[in-house]
Amino acid sequence: MKRITKIAAFISSLAICAGVSACGSTRSGFEQTGGTQKLEKGATIGISMPTKSEERWNKDGNNLKNKLEKAGYKVVLNYADDKPAQQNADIENMVNQNAKILVVASKDGSAVGPAVEKARDAGATVIAYDRLIMNTDAVDYYATFQLEQVGKLEAEYLVDQLGLNDGEKGPFNMELFTGSPDDNNAKYFFKGAWDILQPYFEKGVLVCPSNHGGGVTKDFTVDDWQKISVQSWKTEQAQKDMESILDSTYASGKKLDAVLTPYDGIAQGVINAIESKRPDMKPGTESWPPITGQDAMEIAVSNIAAGKQGETVFKNVDELADAVYDMIIEIAEGKKVTGINGEFNNNNVDVPSKLLDPQNITVENLDDLVKAKYLTQERFDKLTKGEAIR
Repeated sequence: MKRITKIAAFISSLAICAGVSACGSTRSGFEQTGGTQKLEKGATIGISMPTKSEERWNKDGNNLKNKLEKAGYKVVLNYADDKPAQQNADIENMVNQNAKILVVASKDGSAVGPAVEKARDAGATVIAYDRLIMNTDAVDYYATFQLEQVGKLEAEYLVDQLGLNDGEKGPFNMELFTGSPDDNNAKYFFKGAWDILQPYFEKGVLVCPSNHGGGVTKDFTVDDWQKISVQSWKTEQAQKDMESILDSTYASGKKLDAVLTPYDGIAQGVINAIESKRPDMKPGTESWPPITGQDAMEIAVSNIAAGKQGETVFKNVDELADAVYDMIIEIAEGKKVTGINGEFNNNNVDVPSKLLDPQNITVENLDDLVKAKYLTQERFDKLTKGEAIR
């Protein structure tokens, strides 16, 4: 009798399920159309950025927010103030506001895992923006630039400036920095650069005379990258580290031939340190080392024009915002996401990835930033004339 009662209850539940549209097949914020779930106009999309203290994240967040709002969606945009706990709280708050798609540029790729898992459990699609979210399967897509190519462009610039392709033997004194130890991208930037530079260290053409990070030698590996990292990519920390290097190794007038840095903010710290500790080194002369960077920050534009920084790798965040916008719209319309041209393993899963090409910017093609509409001509002129930047 009990079995008959259970069967009857099961049949009853099936009937109830049939009486509503696709019981359990839709989520709040989505509408069912011809077997495809589509995100309703006015639905909430969350964007979590790591900090407002760095110029690029303000551009990234606002670019994407403006495009999505024009498309008819409600957008919650938060900045985590460089605090992983704050970012987790922001993401959980977005879930509570029924965000159905989350775009996350993580401050700490591992620490943000629990928050995006809650988002996944609530039915949201998670897109890792420029920085991969690690150690979780709650990441649906990843959008960034060709990460190793960034480091490759930086290293190739230094090789060219030192004349290594033309047979110069040196030895040349080089100091090296990597990005924040909590940013998974930093390892890939360094790998791209080290693949180019390590053979020259092997031959003794390049040497790192300081003991920074325990010393960079031919036996240094990509897995050692955190030994020479700059926490949170901070200019102040890079300046402190470089001042220590100059005091310990270059105070007696030893020549500094080149500096590899992965980011414009770190390059600025290096520049500050050189100007403070070695006023005898003058930009635009052989006494000043070529210094690399990334992100085409306004300060980098000024520094390149003034001969203080040799190059920056331009990652057009407008293009990245466009790529992620296209991804979001395809998800919202229930379509297959297009443009996937790679995958990155986050220690749990291979995340389908959309990878864009970066561009090397030097004084010779600095105005490409205007052509790309990254900077207005007016702003570019002010920066390159050495006028104060905001």
